[in-house]
Amino acid sequence: QVHLVESGGGLVQAGGSLRVSCAASGRAFSDYNVGWFRQAPGKGRESVAAINWNGSDSYYADSVKGRFNISRDNAKNTVYLQMDSLKPEDTGVYYCAAKYYRDRYFLLRVSGYEYWGQGTQVTVSS
Repeated sequence: QVHLVESGGGLVQAGGSLRVSCAASGRAFSDYNVGWFRQAPGKGRESVAAINWNGSDSYYADSVKGRFNISRDNAKNTVYLQMDSLKPEDTGVYYCAAKYYRDRYFLLRVSGYEYWGQGTQVTVSS
């Protein structure tokens, strides 16, 4: 089992930046692929970014390419999402999720992730 806790959300004006973090505990963190997902009120959960077990490959939704960057520090059991040039449409609850490294395909798909955090709220004002 892996327990995930998100932090770093908050209120920011359009054009600003935030960095959210996902801290993991339990089994070896390097055994897992990790994704970031978000959900706005009244909308379904959508993919944001993902990173493989050792950080050699990363993936981004078209809506955030060039603005967001995902990274991980396995020594600290933490995955980060740096968000720059934020827009009001980026508002939502941001979740991190993990799945075992053998499940290495389609990392941007919501389905297939077994472990989820509670989420952290990100609000971008215009």
